Amino acid sequence: MNTKIFTILIFLCATFSSKAQEISDTSFGKGLINFVAKDSSFSIKFAPRFQVRSNSLWNYDGNQYGSPDHNFNVRRARLKFEGFAYSPKLAYKLELGLSNRDLSGANEFNRNTPRYILDAVVMWNFHENWVLWAGQAKLPGNIDRVVSSGNLQFIDRSILNRDYNIDRDLGLQLYHKTKFGGNFFTREKLAVSQGEGRNVTEGNEGGLQYTGRLELFPFGEFLSKGEYSQSDLNRETTPKLMIGFTYNYNQNAVRERGFNGAYMIRNNGTLYETDQTTIFLDAMFKYKGFSFMGEYANRSAGNEIAIEADGVTPTGNIVLTGDAINLQTGYVFKNNYEIAARFTTVDYEKITQVLPTTEYTLGASKYIVGHKLKVQSDLSYTTLDGNNDSIRFRLGFDIHF
Repeated sequence: MNTKIFTILIFLCATFSSKAQEISDTSFGKGLINFVAKDSSFSIKFAPRFQVRSNSLWNYDGNQYGSPDHNFNVRRARLKFEGFAYSPKLAYKLELGLSNRDLSGANEFNRNTPRYILDAVVMWNFHENWVLWAGQAKLPGNIDRVVSSGNLQFIDRSILNRDYNIDRDLGLQLYHKTKFGGNFFTREKLAVSQGEGRNVTEGNEGGLQYTGRLELFPFGEFLSKGEYSQSDLNRETTPKLMIGFTYNYNQNAVRERGFNGAYMIRNNGTLYETDQTTIFLDAMFKYKGFSFMGEYANRSAGNEIAIEADGVTPTGNIVLTGDAINLQTGYVFKNNYEIAARFTTVDYEKITQVLPTTEYTLGASKYIVGHKLKVQSDLSYTTLDGNNDSIRFRLGFDIHF
């Protein structure tokens, strides 16, 4: 682990021991450290978490399923800090990733360094229902991606999210809430960002990325921000619904998936650029332990096939375009067991040369302390173009202090 991470942990331990009398009462799942300065000039909450997974995959060879491939891994390991600085109206969040998948992605555009930083953002509530974000954070994209990886209904997100989400970026975001009559209200979100994903250090290549999202809440607020947490663990006493629409335009994008994927580098060292547009339509519904989440995604591009500077020769890079649907539902019993099912289909444009994929998943979870301490498993059947089939079984646990 990097020495800087050790330094942070040592500092936190020292703070905890020397300021114990000033730390508010807490319990499991509410943060390892909750500290507020005596003069109320700042606060800090420290909440580490990690997820351990086992994966078994059986591939169909045309006659039978072969021997399984097994894999065990620490899927995520995170250190999260949040609180306020100077005033409760100026909040912040810093989240660091330590697992191999969190750190991977080193390239010449981030100085070939591990990508420790997930979120580094300040949030300024400058007027009534207006909040301005500045820094690196998730963009207001599809609901499955905006939901924290610690609050998922299945072992991991869907294949729609894998190929079409817009993830994190550096820039500015503006949030607003509009109240109408009764319980009905909306949230409006706008973002202008660099367009190449998180932890980029070598300037801005291509153009900027513009994102807008509108969320409608016809039946009022979910309990405990439940629209951003999968499964109805709060057992909503009245029906709750959120409908969201996102439009994302990445001008002169230089990566195969806008924020992610390979940089489309030409032989002369320049970057191929093409406009990419991604749209999402999604919904979250919860009522008395039952939950439903649905998503539609579509990505298009000006020119999917990257071309060398001569205007003719392909570079070998292809922008991943097409559309996808993800539907998932579940029911949480009063003993905190849940059964869930998910259907996902991803249909890529033929020019991408990627086979259309359909996946069916059944899941079972035991929530010991909500999403903070849980054991989950799921079984998936995946078919590529109706021919190449596979079966996958996953088992894992989450622990979130």
